[in-house]
Amino acid sequence: MSDRHDEGETADDGADAVGSPDGGDRHIETRAIHAGQEPDPETGALMTPIHANSTYKQDGPGEHRGYEYSRTGNPTRTDLEANLASLESGSHARCFSSGMGAINTVLNLLSAGDHVVAGDDVYGGTHRILTQVYDEYDVDTTFVDTTDHDAVRAAMRDETELVWIETPTNPLMNVNDIGALADIAHEGDALCAVDNTFATPYLQRPLEHGADIVSQSLTKYLGGHSDTIGGALIVDDEELDERLGFYQNSVGATPGPFDSFLVLRGTKTLPVRMDRHCENAMSLAEWLEDHDDVSRVYYPGLESHPDHELAAEQMDDFGGMLSFELDGTLEEASTVVSETEVFTLAESLGGVESLIEQPAAMTHAAIPREERLAAGLTDGLIRVSVGIEHVDDMKADLQQAFDAARQ
Repeated sequence: MSDRHDEGETADDGADAVGSPDGGDRHIETRAIHAGQEPDPETGALMTPIHANSTYKQDGPGEHRGYEYSRTGNPTRTDLEANLASLESGSHARCFSSGMGAINTVLNLLSAGDHVVAGDDVYGGTHRILTQVYDEYDVDTTFVDTTDHDAVRAAMRDETELVWIETPTNPLMNVNDIGALADIAHEGDALCAVDNTFATPYLQRPLEHGADIVSQSLTKYLGGHSDTIGGALIVDDEELDERLGFYQNSVGATPGPFDSFLVLRGTKTLPVRMDRHCENAMSLAEWLEDHDDVSRVYYPGLESHPDHELAAEQMDDFGGMLSFELDGTLEEASTVVSETEVFTLAESLGGVESLIEQPAAMTHAAIPREERLAAGLTDGLIRVSVGIEHVDDMKADLQQAFDAARQ
């Protein structure tokens, strides 16, 4: 695996660009706590204040002090955006009221007649907005296996304006070569956008590999406590940021100050949480791989994973997400996810608590069954968000659920 502590030079360029107070020479663990934030100059308050304002006093008509209306800008959100830009090695960040609000803003860059190339196992909400919303606006999408670079090249058209990838993918944990796919996109004069939600900037920074846009669901690991909804886009290009900012303000899917505060609280502990998520996920994946009831485990940290070497090169660790298939029926898989006690049956991911779900019936239900099966998303696939509880309790919980499914 690469060493995240050796990535500081590239990342620090972004920290300086957003006016981070950390001096531009600090590691990501330090920037997670300090970047974009300083004690309140009036009170000395250490934590970023929650600026619960909708509007701001102006010194004269059109003479404001950087803020005029909170849909356009809010000081709490500004601090969060600066923090995220630093963590993702970018110069600019924009925050949104949800991850889908962020994805929609990227798609706002497209026009009728444009074409998108996307992974064939993307998050169900991404698939839905491309096929059921933007298809109505005459934006066409070709879904391909983005680990097959020849297939991606073959899918590119003169009209292609965007290549959208996830890595690791949701829920099959395929690892995409960001640099190679960015090159293919740029050869076709298209943008390359990467959903970095599963990896987080602590483990992977797509802008360093040539991507143009990084998308994050702040709801997940960056928030980290299953108590807020949010999204973000990070870039290292001022003109592209201005285009995204226009749609951020015009469409208005922006987060409130309290949600921004909660995510800022979350980013402070991102490094220590991710270390525990990764440690637990590796232990659980190895246990599942040796389990008689399990037919296959999808986790890039396993040497058996087809993309293991790429993941070790591109990521600083292998993340807290994994999926597996039981050597049994759909009904048995449904029983397993319904019988756990430490793992909560719920959608979403990235919180301190462990979650379990069945993608075919939950997060990826919007994808037609034939398309799901063709992409490898079987009815019996189980996805796990590995939390920070003790891993032995997780294993015991899954074992008793396996036993219940066999009864």
